Amino acid sequence: MPTPFLTFLESTPFPLIMGILNTTPDSFSDGGRFTSIEKSLQHALKMQADGADVIDIGGESTRPGASPVSLQEELARVIPVIKAVKAETDVYISVDTSKPDVMLAAANAGADLVNDVRALTEPNALETVAQLKLPVCIMHMQGQPKTMQAQPHYTNVSHSVIEFLSNRIDACVDAGIQRNHIIVDPGFGFGKSFEHNFQLLAEFADLKKLQLPILAGLSRKSMIATATGQDVNHRVYGSIAGALICAQHGANILRVHDVQATKDALAVWQYTHKFIREY
Repeated sequence: MPTPFLTFLESTPFPLIMGILNTTPDSFSDGGRFTSIEKSLQHALKMQADGADVIDIGGESTRPGASPVSLQEELARVIPVIKAVKAETDVYISVDTSKPDVMLAAANAGADLVNDVRALTEPNALETVAQLKLPVCIMHMQGQPKTMQAQPHYTNVSHSVIEFLSNRIDACVDAGIQRNHIIVDPGFGFGKSFEHNFQLLAEFADLKKLQLPILAGLSRKSMIATATGQDVNHRVYGSIAGALICAQHGANILRVHDVQATKDALAVWQYTHKFIREY
């Protein structure tokens, strides 16, 4: 049986908004801003008020050049925040982690979704998600965060991303994860150059070949900076443009820092659908 989150996702004709909540000291955009439970909770409440459907809580930065953190450190950063947000809001909660023990603890704390940038390639990750029966988002990444931006190379980036995700979907199903519990993410900015990122964006609709919900996360990333020339604190407008392109080409979830701005942009797009004539 689908989880409540999947039921909600399947019943919604327009993309859900996933608000980002990093409890890390070193994330590229908001590192250090939400390292206490109280600050994290207040930010979650604001994102809920602004229109977030899901809040993605992560305790390990995966920005380019980032080093991994220990299991105990990640648990300490993430689990109390999940519990606090679960107690005070009614939004769905996603846990942004690659560690099976964090996935298990997060599920016990009330998480509704696992979001793994390493696509369940860590030891025992597949088995853990199969056991939890939670929906999972698997992402494409070439390399690891520490070195992924050191000259990434593809013959055809869209083909490579789709092939990788297709293989990981098969691995998930073989491990006992229901296919309709899987969400895919092309991984903007993860082992990809400026050109690779925009090629993926231009060909975003190709991801629909996988016949699964698609998550798009390009909010405030360096591809926006390269296109606009703006620093990380001034990438809202470019991020909204990217999110809207993804929405128009089939994204089911938009992972964003700027919830209200994204919500407003989607509202304008959604209203146009009420006036489109069929010929």
